[in-house]
Amino acid sequence: MSLEISPNAALIVIDVQREFDEPRHGRRDNPDAEDNIGRLVAAWQDADRLVIRVAQTEKDGGFAPHNPGHAFKSVIADIVPSLDVRKEVHSAFHGVPDLDVWLRNNEVEQIVICGIQTNRCCESTARVGADLGYDVLFAIDATHTFDKHGPDGEVYTAEQLSAATGATLHDYFATVVRTAELLGDS
Repeated sequence: MSLEISPNAALIVIDVQREFDEPRHGRRDNPDAEDNIGRLVAAWQDADRLVIRVAQTEKDGGFAPHNPGHAFKSVIADIVPSLDVRKEVHSAFHGVPDLDVWLRNNEVEQIVICGIQTNRCCESTARVGADLGYDVLFAIDATHTFDKHGPDGEVYTAEQLSAATGATLHDYFATVVRTAELLGDS
């Protein structure tokens, strides 16, 4: 399969914030996520493509602007994004400024999603993006998530949750890809 990436495809980097380094979030998967995010950001910036940096924001708690956890992780802290979005919900399309309006004003039809958490904000953004008509590429190995207890008390591993997200999104809401495919390394 040959992956077609639009020249003006926008990279959306979701919630790569220090709060997710806190032990309270539990065990995570994909220790290479931040490296892959960094590789994607560098490639997009080298190609003079659009990079959107998204931050979870809340009034209280670890993501509150006055807390250290709100800060971006070093992999994206010093970049100059094309746009910064702040959100208080899961999808980057429900933040400020309005991401959909901004993408349409910049004639973007294809988005590439990476960040934290695979099965929450990244997946939510992919679903809403698809519903809005964008061609969504989901960089599964440039995301990570955490183990989670289900309603029955069973623990679902981060790997299971990421695999379920990939299976759910692929060929329906997004094309699930790997960093190497996006960078032409495959």
